[in-house]
Formats: sequence, structure tokens, C-alpha cells
Amino acid sequence: MKKVLFVTSEAVPFIKTGGLADVTGSLPKYFHENEYDVRVILPKYACMDEAWKQRLRFLTHFYVSLGWRNQYVGILSCEENGIHYYFVDNEYYFAGPKPYNQLHEDVEKFAYFCKAALAATSHIDFVPDILHCHDWQASLVPVFLQAFAQDYPHLSHTKTIMTIHNLRFQGRWNMDSVKNLTGLADSYFTPDKLESYGEANMLKGGIAYADVVTTVSPTYAKEITTPEGGEGLNGLLYARRNDLFGIINGIDSDEYDTAKDPYLFERFDQAGVLAGKAKNKECLQKELNLPQDKDTILVAMVTRLTDQKGMDLVAYIMDELLSKAKIQIVVLGTGEEQYENMLRYFADKYPKKMSANIYYSEQIAHRIYAAADAFLMPSQFEPCGLSQLISMRFGTVPIVRETGGLKDTVIAYNEYEQTGTGFSFANFNAHEMLHTLYYAMHVYYDERHNWNELAKRAMEQDYSWDRSARAYESLYDKVIG
Repeated sequence: MKKVLFVTSEAVPFIKTGGLADVTGSLPKYFHENEYDVRVILPKYACMDEAWKQRLRFLTHFYVSLGWRNQYVGILSCEENGIHYYFVDNEYYFAGPKPYNQLHEDVEKFAYFCKAALAATSHIDFVPDILHCHDWQASLVPVFLQAFAQDYPHLSHTKTIMTIHNLRFQGRWNMDSVKNLTGLADSYFTPDKLESYGEANMLKGGIAYADVVTTVSPTYAKEITTPEGGEGLNGLLYARRNDLFGIINGIDSDEYDTAKDPYLFERFDQAGVLAGKAKNKECLQKELNLPQDKDTILVAMVTRLTDQKGMDLVAYIMDELLSKAKIQIVVLGTGEEQYENMLRYFADKYPKKMSANIYYSEQIAHRIYAAADAFLMPSQFEPCGLSQLISMRFGTVPIVRETGGLKDTVIAYNEYEQTGTGFSFANFNAHEMLHTLYYAMHVYYDERHNWNELAKRAMEQDYSWDRSARAYESLYDKVIG
């Protein structure tokens, strides 16, 4: 039995701010249970739902050194869906109304978390063969394991994997402060290790010291080794390219099952996708105060409202699109104020064509995926992306920019061979996106049979976690040797 411990700052169903939680909370369920024992360790945040906190049971406590300090560590646990979860308890670090705070606070908090997670392995009767670390918040684990090996003799054969979910977030902070916090020697703060443009960079340390580095799609794994996609770390990532692997994320097949989804107005299966989507579209239009018109294309976005997600492109073409085209657009999400206000403006200007929902609701999200004809995702960069996978699962045709995981998962429509699962455009350019939207609308309005077949092909794609888990199992076997 191979033992793997996920080290992560969030995991569903306990705490979630983004796709990281979906990966670390869902993926462990899909490993072959007779061959892999995959467990998860994460912080016990004060902002976790009280119902989850009530289910945790206390295991033990101890102290870890962080620089010159000794800090309390409580370890609690619970089992959910057959997976063991461990929680690091420290009210000083994990108090507050949200899991992440100012960066300088988070750098200390997650340096502590990495130390605590390593030390916990000698207290929980689980010595992992692999410590699988996710994003910068867990990136000091490989560094500490190397630097303080004498403190972890039971981990002398343990391998480390560093998974990058989004390279933009690196945990960069003042060099002297991080030295003081971590107790690491000066030799660890060199340009090939933790030093980055005069600062300490926690993610860079994880990349430098992990046995293997992964990210969440093959194309993104290539993009981050280039100056354009490397966010300042392309040199190190290129140097580690032979140890760098891209494995596409999956989605939970049970959570996104149109035949069983409790949120939908009407459930449907693959055979009944056209009638099912038509009914959900009619009900959503009514709920969001849009004209109930089954023949008008409904284009959706469920997204964080940031520049990464292509909101600048959307802002540039929205007036032209809404004033000229026969279209309805529904957006759900929150983010930067400028984009929230932009969407509210267009919803006020075109109330019969645009619905801007500046909040997040899991129920409304599922209803939008089920009702929309097309799903727009014009990302500036996209490590993997889950929304395009969910939309295809719901028979909603994705319209994406060819970057990262979007390029790997959406096959561009070929009108001559009648192949593909969506529409795509190559350059981060507003009018290239607009042209692709018009082309998609042409197929929808003038070649509806081809559109329907395209939607069915999208729905038939298998992007379940089973596929991802098999790829990780192969990697684990290779790393363990």
C-alpha cells in the first residue's frame, strides 16, 4: 500500500475559495483504494462551517519551532467519503473571517503550516511515501524536509511532489523577514533556490527542492517554461523541465450529473439533452427576468471577475455585441470592482439581453450551466480550468481562448469534418474573440443540427477524476520507484 499525504491550504467540503479546493478534496476519492492510501492535511480555520468543526476529533498536540519561536500545534481529524483528513489547529494563525489575509500574514501562517504538517507525520501513525504539496502555501515542505532532515528521520525515504495550480501566486516577501521566520540558512536564499528579484519566493523553493513538479495541464506545463507564461520563474522551470509534468484536472461526476442534479429546474440525460436544456433555459430566463425566448442564443460566464479571466476583452466588445446581435448573456461571479461595475452598467443598458449576477450561488451556477447554449471563457491564461469541463458535462458548448488547459480540453469545431467539442481563438484579442462568437452564433442560427451534434459530442467527453487519478498513480509509482 502506497501512502500519500496531500498538503493543502483548502479542500472541499471543509473550506473553499477556488479550484484548488475542488482538486484536493475530490481527487483522493478516485485512487485505487487497495493500492493507495491518500490522506489530506489542511489548516483548521475559524471560518470553517460550524457543522464541520463539530465533527472533528482531537488526536494530539505538540510544538514546532518557527525561527526563534515555539508554536503550539493541535491535530484533529475526521473521515469523509472514506478519506482521512487531518487539521492543524492554531488559533493565532487560523483565526479570522476568511482563510487568507494580507500577504505578510499569510507568509508566516503558511510557513508555520508547512512545519506543522511535516512534524505531524510523526504523531498521526501515517508515514507517507509521498508528500504531495499544493501551491505556494505548501511549498516550504520540500525545503524544510531538506534543510532540517535530522528532525524527520522517519521521512528519510519520503519523496515530494510540488503541484502548481496557478503560477501567478508565489508567496513572495521580504528576504530578511522570511529568513527570520523560517530559520533557514543564507545558503537557501540564492538565485537558484528561494531568492527571486531581491525577495524570498516560497513557491520557488518548492519548485527547486521537490523531487517532481506538476501542474494541471500539459500545455500550461510548457507555457510556464517560457518568458511569456513563466511569471518570472521560467528559468528555473525550464531547468526542471524533465521533472515537470502536466496532468489535467477532472470534475466530480456525481456532483455534475445532469440526471441527478438537485439544483436543476428539470433533470436530463444525454438522450434528452436538447429538450432538457430547452426547459432549463426557459425557466432560467424567467428567474433572471430575461425574455423567455428559446430561439435566442444564451451565452454564459460563471467566473471570477479578473483580468486573468479575459474580462478586459469582454468589456471591449460588450456594447457592440449587445447592440447588434440577437443574443442573451448571463454572468455569475464576483471580483474586481471595475469589472463588477462594467457588467452592472451593461445589464442596466440592455436589460432584455444581459443579466449580471454579482454574487456566487452554487444553485444558480448549476442552473446556468444547464440552461446556456454556449459558455464563454476567454482567459488570458488558464492553468487548467474547470468551468469548460463542467459546461461540456451539461451539453453547453464552450467558446475559449487557446491557452493552458483550455487548449488541451476543448477541440475546435471543424465544419468540414463535423468534429470538435467547442469553438476557440488563438490570440488574446477582443475582435478575434468577437469573430469567434459570431461564427458560433452562425452555426447556432443557420446550422442548428450541426450545433446540436456539437453539444452532444461535448457532453460525451470524459473528464472525470478517474482519468486524472490514473495519471497521478502512474507518476507516484515512478517517483517511489
